[in-house]
Amino acid sequence: MCALFGFLDYGHYVPIFVLTKLVQALANASEVRGTHASGIAYNRPNDLTIYKRPRPAHKMKFRIPNGTAAVMGHTRFTTQGSQKRNQNNHPFRGHAGTEFALAHNGVLYNDHELRITEDLPLTDIETDSYVAVQLLEKQGDLSMENLRFMAEKIRGSFTFTLLDRDNSMYFVKGDSPLHLIHFPALGLYVYASTKQIMDEAISKTPLRFMKYEGVNVEDGEIVKITREGILTRDTFEIQPTFLPRSCWYPSRMRHFDCEDDAFAELLDICGCYGVSEEEILYLRECGFSYDEIEAYLFDPSCIWDGEEVGVEL
Repeated sequence: MCALFGFLDYGHYVPIFVLTKLVQALANASEVRGTHASGIAYNRPNDLTIYKRPRPAHKMKFRIPNGTAAVMGHTRFTTQGSQKRNQNNHPFRGHAGTEFALAHNGVLYNDHELRITEDLPLTDIETDSYVAVQLLEKQGDLSMENLRFMAEKIRGSFTFTLLDRDNSMYFVKGDSPLHLIHFPALGLYVYASTKQIMDEAISKTPLRFMKYEGVNVEDGEIVKITREGILTRDTFEIQPTFLPRSCWYPSRMRHFDCEDDAFAELLDICGCYGVSEEEILYLRECGFSYDEIEAYLFDPSCIWDGEEVGVEL
């Protein structure tokens, strides 16, 4: 479980100190969904800058240079690939016709399979999320068609955000949460994983005095916002995921003691999703791995059928 956050300032009316304060406020509020690592991506004239560290957001100093038009951020709750190796943290850098940064909230189940079936190059990045970067690089550009290709290849829970060198921002929404708002008078889009994160962050900035409107993004939608603020949409088909017990990867068969930080954190936050601690403990006793329990928070409709136990998303 992680968090996504950021902004796209196409109006260029908001002072840089307000935007900087907004980024830090969004990052701090996003800690509710992950404290193992945090990072942001933004464009400077000569390069795409990614600043990330294995630290909680409140211990980071997110500063952006004057003229920054868009920032894409992420706070991480580690599920695969140690956050101590900074290459495993988000955002990730990629190149598909243009340089881009990508961040992911969710859990992918077929990343190992895709690296084989799609003949993806070997990498020392250990996270499931990075397979999305590799699929886009294989396709060669960030067109809606290729974003659809990527989204329909993967299995699991996800929302992806991408930022390219032209300061266009993309949202590929599966079943992981996303909350997007628009300040028309300012020419400013702001996003976070949840409304609660957004409300807390906005309340810490002068933007709390401005009027905004919500922008609905449905599951199975791809949204692109250009640097001029033009919003376009496309769709993709969310692929069903069913994991019979016999097909679980060994890396997914991890069990956690209550003393483990990761499992304890699941117990701490499960109430926010209407799931009791007793349910989480019961799932653990039934043999569910950490990843399946995390997915259960997003979609409690699990399959319990004799020898097979799976999650359909």
